[in-house]
Order: sequence, then C-alpha cells, then structure tokens
Amino acid sequence: MSWHSCIPCRCAGSGEWAAKLQSHGLCTVADVAELSESALSSMLGAAMGRQLYALSRNIDRRRVSTGVRRRSVGAQRALGRAGNALSPAELDAVVVTLIDRITGRMRAAGRTGRTVVLRLRFDDFSRATRSHTLPWATSSTQPILAAARQLVRSAAPAIAQRGLTLVGFAVSSIDPGGAQQLMLPFGGEPVAIDAAVDRIRRRYGNSALTRAVLVGRAPDQEVPRLPD
Repeated sequence: MSWHSCIPCRCAGSGEWAAKLQSHGLCTVADVAELSESALSSMLGAAMGRQLYALSRNIDRRRVSTGVRRRSVGAQRALGRAGNALSPAELDAVVVTLIDRITGRMRAAGRTGRTVVLRLRFDDFSRATRSHTLPWATSSTQPILAAARQLVRSAAPAIAQRGLTLVGFAVSSIDPGGAQQLMLPFGGEPVAIDAAVDRIRRRYGNSALTRAVLVGRAPDQEVPRLPD
C-alpha cells in the first residue's frame, strides 16, 4: 500500500473530518491506515471510524452488481469554434451521423427507447438540453432521426445567437427487452431497411453503406466505448 503514502486525507466521505484528522497529525491516507479501527472510532465516532478504517485499506464490502445495462444510448461531437460557422446542411450531416450511430448500437444490443434528448454546448460554454418523447419505443433510425431534427430546429434561434461547440444526442426510456411498436399504417419497411443496412455494415464495415447527405464528407471517427 506504499502508493498512497503521500496522498492527502481525501477519502470519500471524510471531507468534514479532514481538519480533525489533521489536528491529530494525520495528513495522508497512509497516516490513517496505520491506526486501528478502535483508535479511529474513539477519535471520530464508531460509524466514521469504521468507514475510514476500511477506505484507508482499500476495503469495500459492498456487493458488485454486474450485468446492469445502460439507461440510455448516446453519442456526441465536439465541434470547437468551427461549429460557429456550420451551415444548416453541415449541422444536419452531424445530426444524421450521430443518430445513425446511436440507432445502430441500439439494434446491435437489442434495445429500444422512447425519449430523444438533444444536448448542446454553446460558445460561452453554457449548456442546454431539449427532449422529445415518442409515442412508442423504437430503435428504427427514421423516427428517431425525425425527432432529433425537430429538436435541432427548435434550438436554431439559440444556436444562431450563442454559437455551437458541441452537439450530442441520447435515446433514453430504454426498453431492455427491445420491444418495438410498428408505426401506423402498419408496415415493416423502415425496420426492414434498418436490418438490411445493419447486415451490410456488419459484413463490409460501416463505410460500405452511408446516407446520401454524408456522401463526400470525411468519415466520422468513433472513440472506444463500453458495451451497451
């Protein structure tokens, strides 16, 4: 445990007690770890003494929960100052890229969602969010993209006034079972198109098939991510 010999006493939950620890000459995690649980309890009380005794020795008896799936699936693009000069068509291309990525991940994970969330960061570093809830859970690109475009249109005045340095989307209200309500009139065309696109991309790569608005644009670089 020598790695923590010089780390200050900043264990989670110790904030208000740090001054008291320091008054006893305990300035680092290693200092605390040298004391017994009874010594810490007499100094700070039974509950806090027990907690700091365990934390200073890297003891955590809490059960580890595995297999918990994310409550949303999202992606974002940092635009930098170049975002201030994006035309509506260029911004729409970013929207299409992000939604295409998100819905592809949802289908790969067998998940559907209802709420589309737009996240914006403006040139002054302030942020804003907007959301739209669909009447049904879906992983189909078409309805989620339509909702995303509607959200961007509603934010257009703020974007024009304050600039834009980051745009992101997330789909929440996730149904982990992947149940999907067909749109009226009932038909499977969007679902079938999505399935065909997914099959082609799995076999030949994401660049094998793209949307018309993205033709001729530089491919988007994905960063490593945790499984959905």
